[in-house]
Amino acid sequence: MEFAPSFIEVPGWQHVYSGKVRDLYGPLTGPDDRVLVVASDRISAYDWVLSSEIPDKGRVLTQLSLWWFEQLAEVPHHVLSTDVPAEVAGRAMICRKLEMFPVECIARGYLTGSGLLEYRASGTVCSLPLPAGLVDGSRLEPALFTPSAKAAVGEHDENIAYHEVVATVGATAAEELRQLTLAIYGRAEKVARSRGIILADTKVEFGLSTDGQITLGDEVLTPDSSRFWDAALYEPGQAQPSFDKQFVRDWLTSDASGWDRVTAPPELPGQIIDRTRARYIEAYERLTGLTFA
Repeated sequence: MEFAPSFIEVPGWQHVYSGKVRDLYGPLTGPDDRVLVVASDRISAYDWVLSSEIPDKGRVLTQLSLWWFEQLAEVPHHVLSTDVPAEVAGRAMICRKLEMFPVECIARGYLTGSGLLEYRASGTVCSLPLPAGLVDGSRLEPALFTPSAKAAVGEHDENIAYHEVVATVGATAAEELRQLTLAIYGRAEKVARSRGIILADTKVEFGLSTDGQITLGDEVLTPDSSRFWDAALYEPGQAQPSFDKQFVRDWLTSDASGWDRVTAPPELPGQIIDRTRARYIEAYERLTGLTFA
């Protein structure tokens, strides 16, 4: 589908790329090994970027990512500074420019989503065999590395087997990506659980820095890249309420929206926008223990 988002003009930086949520800028002067990463308030669902936005969503994603980068201090990451122009304060980071791997690195600690669909069809997730009798929300021990191939904006990522990652990036890099992804999930799962939240799965992205080091990039452990469930409400065998855009998905697929899934989705009602904003903020506050201001 055609995707032409609006973006903020930022003094000293030139817009170079827009994804579903983030806008990237290169410096007009100075070293060109930096990139300004700005999180917008855009929201996507079912591979569409919606015309409606969620106020403060970009700030929540940025501040939560920065908090998680601190919790994962042992993992090299791309953030250099948060001293950004006032136009994007609170929603932007100055980062190392990375050569990104064309692989979405996903760790699953619970069976749900596309993994559940594959399991029901074949008893596997990303070609990894699983025991019989698992249900929606079953815990997977140990957690699985279930990568996917990156898709263009407006298209759906495709789950791939580990041997396809090896064929794409090489055996050494593939193994390091797997180990880093599972280590990040293991650390974050414990942190989230201590705050009454289950981290069901998460997607992270890595790239190579100019000195050849595999480096954690993009966002990390936000409601856009992870499934967070309320531990007090967790009940295997059914879909779990999540701290993300579930209100948006549910409304779009309801009769109330009238959406045909072929044309662009309609604008979201104000109530859905407000409830989604509140859910993102709740995730931030429960995970970090901080008040979102």
